[in-house]
Amino acid sequence: MTLVLVLVGGAVGAVTRYLVRFALPWPTVWVNVAGSALLGLLAGLGSGLPGWVGTLVGIGFCGALTTYSTFALETYELGRSRRALWNVAVTLLAGIGAAVVGVGLGRLF
Repeated sequence: MTLVLVLVGGAVGAVTRYLVRFALPWPTVWVNVAGSALLGLLAGLGSGLPGWVGTLVGIGFCGALTTYSTFALETYELGRSRRALWNVAVTLLAGIGAAVVGVGLGRLF
């Protein structure tokens, strides 16, 4: 059952990541920040969630939605320009900030 949950969550996360690239500028930043927020929320909710939710959403969906490899490649392709530094700074700061906010919101519930 665990494998099925990861597969279903991963399929939805991968399709979501694919569709975001058509809807938003800087799609990799958006998916990584959104994934960080959602994982933070799950962490904040902690043991209040059934285990299968963490498997489906945390491992499956967020695992397929977020992407370090694309972030690294896009940063490399931006080269030594300020855009490369901007990509790194925004992704890291917004991602960490989103995770912290997610944990805080999760603890409220």
